[in-house]
Amino acid sequence: MSISDAESPHSGVVGASANGAAVSFSVWLGETARASGAFEWVTFLYLAWLCGLSIRFHSNIPHAMRSLGVHCAIAATIVWLVRAAAHSKNEIVRFARHWYPLPLYLFLFEELGSLVHAIFPGWFDRVFVAFDYNLAGAHPSVWLGQFASPRLNDYMQFAYMTYFLYLILLPAILYANGERPRFWTVMVSTAIAHYSVYVISILLPVESPYFSLAAFNAKPLTGGYSTALINLIERLARVHGAAFPSAHVAGSIVALIASWHYRRWLFWITLPFFVSMCVATVYGRYHYVADVLAGLAVGGIGFVLGQWLLTKKGALPTMASQH
Repeated sequence: MSISDAESPHSGVVGASANGAAVSFSVWLGETARASGAFEWVTFLYLAWLCGLSIRFHSNIPHAMRSLGVHCAIAATIVWLVRAAAHSKNEIVRFARHWYPLPLYLFLFEELGSLVHAIFPGWFDRVFVAFDYNLAGAHPSVWLGQFASPRLNDYMQFAYMTYFLYLILLPAILYANGERPRFWTVMVSTAIAHYSVYVISILLPVESPYFSLAAFNAKPLTGGYSTALINLIERLARVHGAAFPSAHVAGSIVALIASWHYRRWLFWITLPFFVSMCVATVYGRYHYVADVLAGLAVGGIGFVLGQWLLTKKGALPTMASQH
């Protein structure tokens, strides 16, 4: 009998080891799935889309392989966090488990500057300039410029920045009151709205009136503290592109709709500032009217889908018992 006809004395050990590894991985995967919730479902889907872009269109993306590595690292960090929160009663871990979406939104938006031309090399602003002009009979951002004054400029810039408060206020109230299903409904809906905006902005690169209509907007918008702050933010973190749809409007309308459902008094308080913010996106030359309209639609759909996802089994993340 040749050696090839006989079973190697080590083959059984190797086979058992492989089976053991497969079982261990299956158990680990099941635990991770149970620890995750609907927010992770949509986030991993978006990260997979980004990884696919980096591989398929790597020649159009600066440092594409580094971008791929960063997104894989983000996914690995999320997996670590959700597993840690499922087994740990540490308050810091639990807090991070609930609130990591906020810095994640900001990071994923900032990186769009290097991704907007991953598929298409040019800008689609001509279509949006024409849409706005046909709708209003003028370039809205240019027309609004006739009303510019330091006080109005400052109020408009303040209204524009209230977007960041919308991301925090209602979730903070729900979190403080232990209303976890509602908290995660808002977070998941906001994620769907933002990720949808990011995908569309890559499929339809639009740079905004600040760039496309610069020749008509020779006079800068000067003002006080709010204007100085937004100018600083824009100098440090302005994204050239990603104007359509408006992420400000999409994220804020989710918070507004959720406030109507969960805290009606907050809805009425924030409504005037939300309307002002929508105007400010055009007044401040950040967006076309089309961007605002699309942001409203994307945000509204995001909330509907978020509510629907939270009805699914396993949508709420598993957390370690505090008792």
